[in-house]
Parts: sequence; C-alpha cells; structure tokens
Amino acid sequence: MAESRAAIRYAKAVLSLATENKVAEDVNADMKQIASAIAENSDLSAMLQSPVVRSADKKAVLTSAFMAVTSATSNLIDTLIANKRIALLGDVANKYNQLYDQLRDTQIAKVTSATPLTKELEKKVLAKVKELTGKATEIENIVDESIMGGFILRVGDLQYDASIANKLNKLKREFTLN
Repeated sequence: MAESRAAIRYAKAVLSLATENKVAEDVNADMKQIASAIAENSDLSAMLQSPVVRSADKKAVLTSAFMAVTSATSNLIDTLIANKRIALLGDVANKYNQLYDQLRDTQIAKVTSATPLTKELEKKVLAKVKELTGKATEIENIVDESIMGGFILRVGDLQYDASIANKLNKLKREFTLN
C-alpha cells in the first residue's frame, strides 16, 4: 500500500513538472515505453527489485536501455535512484499514464480478439465506445487466440464479452445444469 502511494506521489510530481514545461505528452510516451519494457522483461524487473544490484549499475542499465527519453524522465530515474526507490519505476510509469489520461479526459479501451483488429473495425469500436461513454478513447488491441473468435471489450470498469469461448462456456454450463 505504501509503495503505491509513493508511486502516485512521484507520478503526480512528474506530471506537474512535465505539464509546466509542456512536455507531458513526450513524458507519457516515455512512461509507456518504460512500463511495457519492465512488464515484458522479467530480467529488467528483477534487476530493479534486487537489493543486491548496486544503484550505479541500475542507473547504467536504465540509461543505456532508455537513451532517447526526455530530461524529465531521466530526472525521475535519477531521483528514484537517489531516494533508493528505483524499484517503483514501473509503478510510477503506470500511474503517470493513468493520471495523464485523466488529465486529457481520455480512456483506454482494451479489445481482446483472436486476430488483430482492422482499421475499419477499430474505427467502429472507437465510435461505439465514444457514443456509450462520451469520452475520447484510445484502443489497445490484445491478440489472444484462446478466445477463438469474437472479442472482449474492457473500458474502465465495464466489460463486454462477445467471445466464442465465452459463448461455449455458457452452453456448457446450461447443459451441465439440465
């Protein structure tokens, strides 16, 4: 709990500075890159969490991995290292992205489908989500072949499951109950 509160504080501070310096969008792109790199690379995540790895080594790895980041992002990394909070980097990046989306009054619609969405279908989904929520929306397409077909749409707390796998499970439950 204390870890997430600290991550929120760091994210708010960076967002405030980035907004003042008119680089909030660039920092958001950096934070998306950092969050995805930490989520996808277990070695990087383990290195950041490890108390055995020296701070100088962590900084060297992060500097080489994220060379093309804004000065605000590199200052955040330096601050987290100085405060011995570099393990929070992934959480700070995720919180920053959430706060930035709230600031812009946008939301992320996660669409899980068996195949990648076409541009035409993506436009239809965006239009429908905008109609339902009234907010600007960005699509994040997750490809998961296990749903067999159809899609699963998640926007905030709402979820609509129109996948073939879900329909088959419903049929299976109906047959086992009767």
